Amino acid sequence: MRLLFFKYRIAGLVSLMLIMSISFPSLALSPPVASKLAQSNAKTAVDWLNQGLQAIQAGKVQDAIAAFKQAAKLDPTLAPAYYNLGLAYRQTGQLQPAADAFYRATQADPKFAPAFANLGGALLEGNNLKLASDYLQRALELDPKLGFAHYNLGLVREQQRDCERAIASFKKAIEYSKNAPEPPYHIGMCYLQKGNLEQARSAFNQAVKINPKYPEAYYNLGSILFQQNKLQEALEAFRKSAEANSNYPNAYYGAGLVFMQLKQYSDAVQVLKFARDLYNAQKNPQWAKNAEQLLQQVQNLNYQPR
Repeated sequence: MRLLFFKYRIAGLVSLMLIMSISFPSLALSPPVASKLAQSNAKTAVDWLNQGLQAIQAGKVQDAIAAFKQAAKLDPTLAPAYYNLGLAYRQTGQLQPAADAFYRATQADPKFAPAFANLGGALLEGNNLKLASDYLQRALELDPKLGFAHYNLGLVREQQRDCERAIASFKKAIEYSKNAPEPPYHIGMCYLQKGNLEQARSAFNQAVKINPKYPEAYYNLGSILFQQNKLQEALEAFRKSAEANSNYPNAYYGAGLVFMQLKQYSDAVQVLKFARDLYNAQKNPQWAKNAEQLLQQVQNLNYQPR
């Protein structure tokens, strides 16, 4: 689940790592023993775990969930079964079962740092910030170089409005996850909260350098440029935001504001209508109303339809 706010993109970054298939060294079996094993044809917990991983790779998430559950049932100490079960539940948006599975993984293996980090991420998404922080800090005690744990801890601190410590966590995340655009993006959001526009702008530029298709980062760049009255640069940023995600309504809303300032009313009407319709389609009535109000302002500025 991704927590969405206007101008804010708060998200628990869940590790996408799946535990690798587990196999045991092959042993030479005498013919009678091999025959008995063939006759039993019973799957072990590791067999079910590997079957679940194969199902995930094939996009069969429900089959994977069933396999991971069977693996955990056969061997309650098999931490990777619980961990991958948590990832699979998380993939289907089942937050509470995911948190339960990650918790079981930490109980099965108290030194399994990614399980603690993902448990913290699930609790963050459930808005249980205190417990999320505790588990994330435990993950970092076990593995101080776990980049997504630093990132999730930064998100906790950002939501707590503790920007200084949030920025410190995000910088650690960048150190250990250099190719992730989210940490610099959220550093930018923290600097926006503090009113440091140039530092925010630098952070957003870093985010789009890593991921040139990051609509929220381009949108916030456009917003900063708009505040600085750099209208053409702002318009270009909003255009890139819309190119990165054509269904991102904020990009069109921002462009509408720029066109109004430039007195290009026909263009303003076009993008604001698009923004309004997208907000409605995405069940965001407040911002649909805002876009409609801007449309009325354009009409009051003597816009004449063709």
